[in-house]
Amino acid sequence: MRLVGLTGGIASGKSTVSNLFKDAGVPVVDADVVARNVVQKGTGGWKKIVKAFADEILLDNGEIDRARLGQIVFSDPSKRQLLNRLLAPHISSGIFWEIAKLWMKGCKVIVLDIPLLFETRMDRWTNPVIVVWVNPETQIERLMSRDGCSEEQAQNRINAQLALDWKKSEADIVIDNSGSLDDTKQQFQEVLRKVSEPLTWKECLRSRDGLISVVMCTAVGVLLAQKNLLSS
Repeated sequence: MRLVGLTGGIASGKSTVSNLFKDAGVPVVDADVVARNVVQKGTGGWKKIVKAFADEILLDNGEIDRARLGQIVFSDPSKRQLLNRLLAPHISSGIFWEIAKLWMKGCKVIVLDIPLLFETRMDRWTNPVIVVWVNPETQIERLMSRDGCSEEQAQNRINAQLALDWKKSEADIVIDNSGSLDDTKQQFQEVLRKVSEPLTWKECLRSRDGLISVVMCTAVGVLLAQKNLLSS
């Protein structure tokens, strides 16, 4: 099984590339979806957040006001670190459970769409690591247009994350999303070809079919050994 890491920065276009993988039939585990699930009303993650941030981050229906919580943590690094510490175990467990379900289905290539791939050190479990990069000017323009925020607010949110250029330097594959969608799609086709190459023998052993083959070969070996002992 091949675990492909996909990450980027805010407004870099990572979701666009993630959707291209989905359209190509490659299963994607989306950490943002997992994160939303682990903070639903009544869950362990929800209880931890309410205890740490009080009722001011709740909507009238009791669900967490994600926009309000985002404003708080993006303006206060200590609270952002607190939120990450509270949710990290729940999100990690959720991601591994999604991987397990896809593994049981026999999927051989799985993309892990994780914004904090490097911050949570989950890049250690993925190969290759794909970073969706965009130049700083375009990143700010897209963030301001998408969220309706000021340039200062956009810059503060970008500064709250690891530098995109640093992520780029750590990547195995870089997709430059500074241009048009057609440019990104063209780069994606080459990336898709690379991640779809035949699995290495180590990756085969990690797959469901590989594990079954190992178990079957071991069982046959044991039976043959027992037969030889009985006949000797």
